Amino acid sequence: MAGRKKTTKDSAMSDSESIIPRDYADWLASLKSRISGARQRATLAVNQELVRLYHHIGTEILERQTRQGWGAKVIDRLAADLREAFPEMKGFSSSNLKYMRFFAQMCPAGLIGQQPADQLPWFHLVTLLTKVSADTEREWYAAQVIQHGWSRPTLDVHIKNQLHLRQGVAITNFDRHLPTPHAQLAIEALKDPYFFDFLGLGDEAHERDIEDALIRHITRFLLELGAGFAFVGRQFRLEVGGDEFFIDLLFYHTRLKCYVVVELKGVAFKPEHAGQLNFYLAAVDAQIKAPDDKPTLGLLLCKTKNRLVAEYALSGISKPIGVAEYQLVRALPEPLDTNLPSIEEIEAELAPKRGKR
Repeated sequence: MAGRKKTTKDSAMSDSESIIPRDYADWLASLKSRISGARQRATLAVNQELVRLYHHIGTEILERQTRQGWGAKVIDRLAADLREAFPEMKGFSSSNLKYMRFFAQMCPAGLIGQQPADQLPWFHLVTLLTKVSADTEREWYAAQVIQHGWSRPTLDVHIKNQLHLRQGVAITNFDRHLPTPHAQLAIEALKDPYFFDFLGLGDEAHERDIEDALIRHITRFLLELGAGFAFVGRQFRLEVGGDEFFIDLLFYHTRLKCYVVVELKGVAFKPEHAGQLNFYLAAVDAQIKAPDDKPTLGLLLCKTKNRLVAEYALSGISKPIGVAEYQLVRALPEPLDTNLPSIEEIEAELAPKRGKR
């Protein structure tokens, strides 16, 4: 077959490709990374200045109210005057000025525990100050936001679900089967109990019904599992010696660098559940795990558990396994009563008005 005649266009493309250095792709990637980093630092710097400004305004309002007996009408007048002086700036509503005062009152040094408050976006701070009462809990959530980059809605969900009481308390044998630093990270990756009330199922639901619903609500499921979990498959097939076995749910944890096998049980924990999961972990380690992956972890989610029975069962298991309960139905927490406007009301006031230019 005769070769195609080289066109002027082909020559131009060839010439263009020939003048591009061989390391161009690496250089471009480096520039993109540098630009992204600079944008992130610029955004952080703007946020830091904004939070410091709000703290300063709040401190002055607090001092003048204490010294001069200011009332709410003075704050309303101040809000109107600041909006008139700086019409292009959002954030000078009466409600937000009250939050600034509250911020200065609760964090006179500009700190959330040991965390500099200006590392957090303003509405994350408002959420922490108005929805978390204990200083130690507030500091814990602030550290989690900084570490995991939670959005404000994600922070709100975790506060409502009392994540600080559930994270890292599942029964595990990780300390016996994982090296110390990795074991602690793995322990912190699990929680007990897990809340699946977003599925809309009753306590009588069967395992397959729960599994179906979790997949339909995979985004909420991953949020409840926590940072780092990536979904791999459901009813994941394994073949061992010509026999087929199916894992309920398989995940990969991007921070722990390992597979996580999740088995769902619609009954109370039984010791034989741990034996079955131990077998699955051995098969995943032998057939799927890459040489540079960490040992595969197992998580048994049971309707209920006897803690001592679970601890005894895991003591004789050779693979790293955790046991936790899940709840399909639970009582909703009482809404927090506060004399300050809700964060939703403040956000509505700060949002640009539709149709305005």
